[in-house]
Amino acid sequence: MRLARFSTVRLRRYAVSVDKNEARDYWNERYGRGCLFGVEPNVVLVEHCSKVAPGRALDLGCGQGRNAVWLALQGHQVTAVDQSDVAIGQARELAARAGVEIETVTEDVAGWDVPDGEFDLVVLAYVQLPSDQRTAVHATARRGLARGGTLFLVAHHRDNLEHGVGGPPTPEVLFDEEELAADFAGLQILRNEKVLRPAERDGVSGNAIDVLFVARRPAAPEDEND
Repeated sequence: MRLARFSTVRLRRYAVSVDKNEARDYWNERYGRGCLFGVEPNVVLVEHCSKVAPGRALDLGCGQGRNAVWLALQGHQVTAVDQSDVAIGQARELAARAGVEIETVTEDVAGWDVPDGEFDLVVLAYVQLPSDQRTAVHATARRGLARGGTLFLVAHHRDNLEHGVGGPPTPEVLFDEEELAADFAGLQILRNEKVLRPAERDGVSGNAIDVLFVARRPAAPEDEND
């Protein structure tokens, strides 16, 4: 019982409580402090999505909009979803400053009713959730992916907890290649591996250990194994 209570406290600290209002309030407070992760897009996203043809793009858990705005600048028609109304407001402002338009949705990404097969590119960047919520979000991402569409995911790898720099110190929200392969079974996996990213936390510099997952939904139904 003591361990369970301690785990719940840690989970709430990192906004992964099962109470959605608590999680929203936590992120609203954090995003209210200013620009948390800068305005430049994630470097791994840029590396792997620069050559994706412009189309309909979905950024699930978009935060303050840095990746969504970059996608719009590449010519994508972007829908950006996040539970934090503060972050969504900041994403709109960032888009306006960049001279692009994005569609924004203030909604819990685990429970959002995604339009089926609507998006040519689905992005999940550091959406770190406990396993039940993670699988729900990943199911949302898969439902939204059009046939022939690309799914891009980057997140803190489970190994980052002991061997990497930065990231959540909460094991419940970390995952690895095996779990991703199971979550997205049936997609054509193009990349599913650890990648290192230079990082600094509390004056300590080194490499963060991320997991990179890139997959494509088969264009033909018979090629997709659910």
